[in-house]
Amino acid sequence: MVVMTTSNLVAAAPSGAARKKHPGKAVLAGGFAGGLEILCTFPTEYVKTQLQLDSRAATPRYTGIGDCISKTFKSHGFFGFYRGLSSLLYGSIPKASVRFMGYEALRNRMVDKDGKLTQTRTVLCGLGAGVSEAILVVCPMETVKVKFIHDQNQPNPKYRGFVHGVREIVKQEGIRGTYQGLTATVLKQGSNQAIRFFTYNNLKEYFQEGDNTKDIGMARTFLCGGIAGAASVFGNTPLDVVKTRMQGLDRHLYKNTFHCAQMVLKHDGLKGFYKGTVPRLGRVVFDVAFVFTIYEQTMKVLDYVWKTD
Repeated sequence: MVVMTTSNLVAAAPSGAARKKHPGKAVLAGGFAGGLEILCTFPTEYVKTQLQLDSRAATPRYTGIGDCISKTFKSHGFFGFYRGLSSLLYGSIPKASVRFMGYEALRNRMVDKDGKLTQTRTVLCGLGAGVSEAILVVCPMETVKVKFIHDQNQPNPKYRGFVHGVREIVKQEGIRGTYQGLTATVLKQGSNQAIRFFTYNNLKEYFQEGDNTKDIGMARTFLCGGIAGAASVFGNTPLDVVKTRMQGLDRHLYKNTFHCAQMVLKHDGLKGFYKGTVPRLGRVVFDVAFVFTIYEQTMKVLDYVWKTD
C-alpha cells in the first residue's frame, strides 16, 4: 500500500518556478478549484450583481447591501442567493481550467533557461490567460447568469432554468445574444488575470527568498492569493460594472461598451463605476485565495500520481 504523506507531496510538487507545469494537470487542477470556489462564494456574487443592476432602476429596490440580503432572504429564502448558480457553475469549471491551462502553456514558452519569467512576461502570461477564458467561457456564461438574475426581478419571469434560458436567448437573439459585452469582458478578464498572476507570483517569490524550489505552504499561498484578488478588484471594478450592464436585459439602451461607460459617468458619476465594490471585494479576496491554494495543492497531488517528466 502506498501512503501519501505531506513530505511525499512536497517532494512530488513542481520545483517552484524552475519546473514547467503540464497543461493537462493545469486543466484538472484548475477545474477542481473553480468548481469548489463557486459553491462557496456565489451568494456574494449574487448580491453584487443585484446592486449593480438595481442602481439604474427608476425606483431602486435596495438601499444597500444589508437591505438586499434581507429582502432576498425574505422573498426567496436561503436558496434565493443561489438563483442563477447553475449557469455560473457550468462555466466556473471550464473557466478555471482554461485560465490555468492558458497561463501554464504561455509560461512554459516564455520562461528562461532557469525557469523564470521577467515581470513583463508574467503580465503577458496572465493577460493571455484572461483573454482566453473571456472568449471561450466567461462572456457567454456571464451573459446568461446576469440575464437570469435580472429576469428574477421582473413581474413575470420568463426563464424557468438554465437550459430553458439558454434556449430562449439563442432563439431570440442568436449565438450573438450570449456574447453581449464581449469587449468589456475581454478587458475585465485580461486585466484581472494580468494583475492577479503578477501580484501572486511576485509575492510567492518574495516568500521563497530567492529559492524558486521552496514550498511556501498553504497559509502563505492563501495570503498571496488574497492580496492578488484585492489588487484586481481595485484595479478593474469599473470594467466589471460596465460588463454587467452590457450583459443585462437593458443592454439595448447602450450602443457599445464605450457608450455604456459614458452613460454610467453621466448618470452616476465616478462613484457609479464602483457600485458593488464591497461585496465584490469580500468575494474576490476569498475567491482568488481559495482558488490559488486549491490549485497549488491539487497540482502537488497530480504530480505525485501522474508522472509527466
